[in-house]
Amino acid sequence: MSPLFRRKSNDLVADASSSVTPEESAVVYPKGYTPSNKERGKVTPKRVAQGRRVQDPAPANRKEAYKQLRERQRAERAEASEGMRNGDERYLLARDRGPERSLVRDIVDSRRTVGSYFIGGAVIVLIGSSIAIPAVQLASNLLWAALAIAVVIDSIFIARRIKKQMLARFPQTDQRLGSLYFYGIMRGLTFRRMRIPKPKVELGATV
Repeated sequence: MSPLFRRKSNDLVADASSSVTPEESAVVYPKGYTPSNKERGKVTPKRVAQGRRVQDPAPANRKEAYKQLRERQRAERAEASEGMRNGDERYLLARDRGPERSLVRDIVDSRRTVGSYFIGGAVIVLIGSSIAIPAVQLASNLLWAALAIAVVIDSIFIARRIKKQMLARFPQTDQRLGSLYFYGIMRGLTFRRMRIPKPKVELGATV
């Protein structure tokens, strides 16, 4: 046999023997038996715990767990409240969701409404009617009637504008116009700074 073939055979035997560790070669397992990783000397890597944030350590006791729960709930409420004020659809109530409702809010917020002065006028009427002076009581009643008529007229204008914009932008909407009218009128009765979601358009803006 030539030296070349002898050298290749010796190399193959050396490679096969080097791939077997001393521990594996020393232990003889029964036929059909599969040794475990522990028996082979291999270490199984530990799993990393999932579902727990690093910044939230495990509570030491029940009191600590309740404290963490309250802090988490407080943060969630603050986030939801801020999202509702900003008009984030994820946090809005069912009555405020949808592009139609958003358009109604913009229509109302882009103009001055008589309804926003209604509460202040109602307070004046209440104070005036409690004064036992006929002239003051008469003036309070007239003011009350004037406010009521002004609110009705303004509500009609709001409803007409809502109808016009809805038919132009959402002709296939499944929202009832009557519900949208009521939504817009009730928003118009609220002070601008107290409206939720807060106004996104300035007074006089084109919607």
